[in-house]
Amino acid sequence: MYCQKFDNIFLCNMAFVWKQFTRTSPSLLRQSLLSTASRCHSTERPVNPGDGFVGKDFLTLRDFSATDIRHLLWVAQDLKTRIKIQKERITPLSGKSAALIFQKRSTRTRTSSETGFALLGGHPAFLSASDVHLGVSETIHDTAKVLSGLVDLILLRCDKHEEVEELAKHASVPVVNGLSETFHPLQTLADILTMKEHFASRYASLDGLNVAWVGDGNNIIHSLLMGCLPLGINMRVATPKGYELFPNVAAYADLLANKHSTEFLVTNDPLEAVRGANVIVTDTWISMGQEEEKAARLKAFEGYQVTSKMCEEAASDWVFLHCLPRKQEEVADEVFFSPRSLVYQEAENRKWTVMAVMLSLLGQHTPTTEQPRF
Repeated sequence: MYCQKFDNIFLCNMAFVWKQFTRTSPSLLRQSLLSTASRCHSTERPVNPGDGFVGKDFLTLRDFSATDIRHLLWVAQDLKTRIKIQKERITPLSGKSAALIFQKRSTRTRTSSETGFALLGGHPAFLSASDVHLGVSETIHDTAKVLSGLVDLILLRCDKHEEVEELAKHASVPVVNGLSETFHPLQTLADILTMKEHFASRYASLDGLNVAWVGDGNNIIHSLLMGCLPLGINMRVATPKGYELFPNVAAYADLLANKHSTEFLVTNDPLEAVRGANVIVTDTWISMGQEEEKAARLKAFEGYQVTSKMCEEAASDWVFLHCLPRKQEEVADEVFFSPRSLVYQEAENRKWTVMAVMLSLLGQHTPTTEQPRF
């Protein structure tokens, strides 16, 4: 990955290295190339769409620029259009295999990744907690090394985010975060794609859209902040006291908002967050592993159920999103089953977005459909 501001310096140095090629030993040539690359290294990805994805990990959207996110969404929309609508057969992952490790049960993540990888021509291998020794009788280090010699990509759905980071550290193949306690980036891509599909006829892009989060300060909203703020989507976050965003995530989201001139509001008042919102999002208040906290959480979240009354504060074109599974205390039937609810479209888009991620990490895909404005 090279920073644009040093493009000319890089090209001049490369020309000099090439000119000296016939009189330079292979070891010295390699040293010169590495030295030039290190001087031009940057945390920003190249502007060329699709560049820099192959072989990378997908752990959090914090690691991807706005250009990267837009490109992944373009690939997802391209695959959905060509495969679902145009009935085109696309099998670029023929001969490839993926290990899909699920330490936590799943409907959408498992089905979307398993069927999506197969649809692209690859072979997915599902591994439940009882099928793999990850972190139990075998270290994460050893599992990463073993699987890297057997498959081309690893997807992990786990508890602690440190586990997927540790796996990625030691694996020599791309690692995808299928969900951790801190981030769920695959869900965010599906949410943004759903927003774009719904509002495409009304707005040229999502820049300036208002999204309200009403619920727990969890991995879903953490990833929404990382994905939406760089695209110019305003974020209003309402959580009960004691259930706020992780402090480090909130601090980074504030930096993103300042960098991209995007609104970022944090409050304990759901009505303040919903006021003027085009999109209202919530999630379960009681995640897997939090069952013992149910009574305390239900009391803390009183007044946070998304109802028609609450939505009267929203913009006239408001819609509702929920990553599922849903419990009635989080959103009333009158909203969840209304025409304004996009939850099932959102669930389907999990497939096209995870396909876009896996395909982009294993080989650059050039979309043939027109690039949308996100």
